[in-house]
Amino acid sequence: MITAEQIASHGLTPSEYQVVLDGLGREPTWAELGVFSVMWSEHCSYKSSRIHLKRLPTTGPRVVIGPGENAGVVDIGDGLCVCFKMESHNHPSYIEPYQGAATGVGGILRDVFTMGARPIALMDSLRFGRMEHPKTRSLVHGVVAGIGGYGNCMGIPTVAGETRFDESYDGNCLVNAFCAGLVHKDRIFLGTTGGPGNKVFYVGAGTGRDGIHGATMASASFDEASDEKRPTVQVGDPFQEKLLLEACLELMQMDVLVGIQDMGAAGLTSSSVEMAGRGGAGLLLELDKVPTREANMTPYELLLSESQERMLLVIQPGKEKQVFEVFAKWDLRCAEVGTVTGDGIWRCSWHGEEVCAIPVAILTDAAPKYDRPQTPRGVAPAVPEDLVPPADLGAVLLQLMGSPDVTDKRWIWRQYDHQVGTDTEIGPGLDAALVRVKGTKKHLGFVVDSNGHHVWADPFVGTAGQVAECVRNLACVGCEPVGLSDCMNFGNPQKGEVMWEFSRSVDGMAEACNALGVPVISGNVSLYNETGEQSILPTPGLAMVGLFEGERPPIRGRWTEGKRVARLGASGTHLGASLYLREVHGLRKVGSPPPVDYDVERRTNAALRALVRGGLVEVAHDCSDGGLAVALAECALEVGATLSLDDGSVAALFGEDHGRAVIAYDPSREAQVRKVCADNGVSLVSLGLTGGDRLTLLAGGPLLDVAVADLRARWGDTFPAWAG
Repeated sequence: MITAEQIASHGLTPSEYQVVLDGLGREPTWAELGVFSVMWSEHCSYKSSRIHLKRLPTTGPRVVIGPGENAGVVDIGDGLCVCFKMESHNHPSYIEPYQGAATGVGGILRDVFTMGARPIALMDSLRFGRMEHPKTRSLVHGVVAGIGGYGNCMGIPTVAGETRFDESYDGNCLVNAFCAGLVHKDRIFLGTTGGPGNKVFYVGAGTGRDGIHGATMASASFDEASDEKRPTVQVGDPFQEKLLLEACLELMQMDVLVGIQDMGAAGLTSSSVEMAGRGGAGLLLELDKVPTREANMTPYELLLSESQERMLLVIQPGKEKQVFEVFAKWDLRCAEVGTVTGDGIWRCSWHGEEVCAIPVAILTDAAPKYDRPQTPRGVAPAVPEDLVPPADLGAVLLQLMGSPDVTDKRWIWRQYDHQVGTDTEIGPGLDAALVRVKGTKKHLGFVVDSNGHHVWADPFVGTAGQVAECVRNLACVGCEPVGLSDCMNFGNPQKGEVMWEFSRSVDGMAEACNALGVPVISGNVSLYNETGEQSILPTPGLAMVGLFEGERPPIRGRWTEGKRVARLGASGTHLGASLYLREVHGLRKVGSPPPVDYDVERRTNAALRALVRGGLVEVAHDCSDGGLAVALAECALEVGATLSLDDGSVAALFGEDHGRAVIAYDPSREAQVRKVCADNGVSLVSLGLTGGDRLTLLAGGPLLDVAVADLRARWGDTFPAWAG
């Protein structure tokens, strides 16, 4: 007899359990209860988010595979595709930072090479609590070491990323990992079963007790006992994964595979159920044949374990010998553990005794879907009209350059190998990364970004602005966007305000993606990111991939002597939700984020792409956190400049308006640069020339005057001094 306490401990509500009883026509076995627990968890079923995600644009002329598979796939021409996805590993990384982050990287790598793609690039998006919080430093050290340890051992470059800090993440850090790979269009593999009689193979590492109920843990809020959940965190082995990657890619060159699926969240259960669901088939698993690394494991443990570096394959009958030979060559475990059936039932046996018999549709299509109540909250208070800026704006600029969200994060990314593979043309530190496609003139751009402060202030406008910024960042390295993968990090969906934030964020993303021609091809939703009653800022992480063909652009991040500095786009006017308000005035949740003018964005991006691809500019840098003043300072870390602005207001200096960028170019190219801007209907405002060892800003009179050495020290030394 299964008790109410046991049902609750498995994360099922009484009404959900009644659906289980009605669907089975009986009480579930203990193993079946565990299966429903993980398959109907928020992490696996998306029961609170599915109805909203359908509003996102997921198709386009380049889209080969959209959401629903292990990763999305986009056509980049000449028979080649780029395959990519971003996923969260938030809760595990807070509980056990090193392994949580490491296995997040391992899982996203498997999502990509499962599709037949060889991984070529990793990115990460990280959120931590206040720098002064007692746990933050250890979390940063553990997470960064885990990301570097796994990616470096795999030989995949980490080419870009972003890290921010805020008190809302004190009890719930965010670790979002992204991977992209290259695949031939005619060699893409899917997670499906084919018809009855096909053989089911388990390959990779043995199954242990690590990670049991990891998916359920990731679908619940933290409390005082969160540290006790360490056993639900998986343990990774990147060397085993490297062997698994090579073995799978080798097998994919043979006419053997019908389908392949990563054993990620919910392990053997989710991989087999999802394959059966996509294939419209049934499945029989013989659990006593599953390779293990611990003694006396039960069916319940085998089904729910989230041990890493494991894959489930469906093989054509008669091809078993080839599979065994390939995995023996790579010194990996390989076992035939089941058969595809035609009855639509997912069955598991244990030494000949049936322990599970569940219709696949109950676990997949019939999983609960909720349209949870939404409670719109009031708008953020307006920026005070009587706000008095500090007299010393140079000191303000130095303060912002050393702030947690702006300061140089080189301490982080220098622990990652971003040059392995010899294809990284632009690594971490610029607006976007650039990776060449070997043997072609194609270049892929990568950027990941999120601004929870803008999204909190207005989820619709803030998320739309994030999409626009990602497109603009790609334009700064010459790329046009081809697709987006999202990672939606929000609080408890059973709270009306959180559900409203999520729904409005989805709508903002949908509007911006439609307006700017960016399909959402893959993604992940991570809810219940809160501890006690403290929810994180709504944080939709966006990873975007871009493309251009031609010679590598001569873009760099810093000015050199004697270059013309100009601003593309209008002067800033919006101080709301800005870094300036938070850092200088202590106004954390004040003002609306800047709106997005899509026509301006399209014209600005077209001009940026043409300038960069044409080799006309040396520097192209988006204005974002800290506004125009911080963007200029970031370009002036080697050589200074004396610049005259058309507006000397605080909003013009530190407002975070969209549709703007700073460029620098040789004065001899003035006519060419102006023609490109005029052809695209973009305003170009000349600011002055680079040179000297000070950054001086004027507007009818002096605004600020700061030594380049002081900017460089404040920006470059703050984070290493804190991190140790």
